[in-house]
Formats: sequence, structure tokens, C-alpha cells
Amino acid sequence: MSENAMLDYFRLFNEIGIIEQLSRNMMEARLPPGFVLAQFSVLNHLVRVGDGRTPVAIAKAFQVPKTSMTHSLAVLEREGLIDIRKNPKDGRSKLVHITDAGRKFRQDAIDSVAPDLKRIAGAVPPEHVARLLPDLEILRSFLDKDRDASK
Repeated sequence: MSENAMLDYFRLFNEIGIIEQLSRNMMEARLPPGFVLAQFSVLNHLVRVGDGRTPVAIAKAFQVPKTSMTHSLAVLEREGLIDIRKNPKDGRSKLVHITDAGRKFRQDAIDSVAPDLKRIAGAVPPEHVARLLPDLEILRSFLDKDRDASK
């Protein structure tokens, strides 16, 4: 790989990192007091990939220690946003299910960033976003598979 190409990859990931930090702060500012993006992200994950995941599988998906995920799940369960049930196929493990209140919380959080997204749309037209998404999805998909293959 050429030095210029290497620099472009670095610039790409640098921009993604900065965007992640700025978008995290934007989203957390809109969440109810006491909630952080990690907890919203668990709810979003459960809606995106489906209910019935083990805490270990969720921790693996987020690449965080099980203890960190256990804390996030405890907060969500205490607030009635998820149910943690025994796994009927394996009595030693548990499965996480999002509740109706959790789905509403997630949707309310998404709705709360609408003013921010409208401001962003004024600067970054929808057709630019539509053009970026497929390439970002390819990159995310590769990184997901590469992470799983390298363990």
C-alpha cells in the first residue's frame, strides 16, 4: 500500500472517531438524566438484531467486558426497559428481551435528536448521506467479520 493510501485510511478512521465522539455527546445530551449512550445502544442493538441475546453475546457485540455489560443491563432492567429471563435451552444462562417501555424509550431518544438531525441535514444534504451509507456499511461489515475472525 502506498504511503498516500495509508494516510487516507488513517484520515478516514480519524474522521470516523471524531464524528463518533461528537455524535455521542449530541445523543447523550438528549437522553434522560442518568442514562448514557451505552445503555441506549443496547436497546438499539436489541431492536436491530432481535431479542433473546445472552449478556455475553451482547458484550461481545460491543467489545466490552461482561462486567461492564452487566452494569448496563442492570440499569436497563431496573428501569423496566429490558427483561432478563432464564434461557429455556440452558438453565445456566440468561436471555435479554427489550420491553415495550424499552422500545418506547429508544424511539423517544431517536425522536429527541430530530432537531439536531434537521440542523445536520441543512449542512449535509440527504443525497450525500445516501451516497455515504453503502460504503460505510461495507467498512462496518468488514470490521465486524475481521474482529470475529481474529479471535
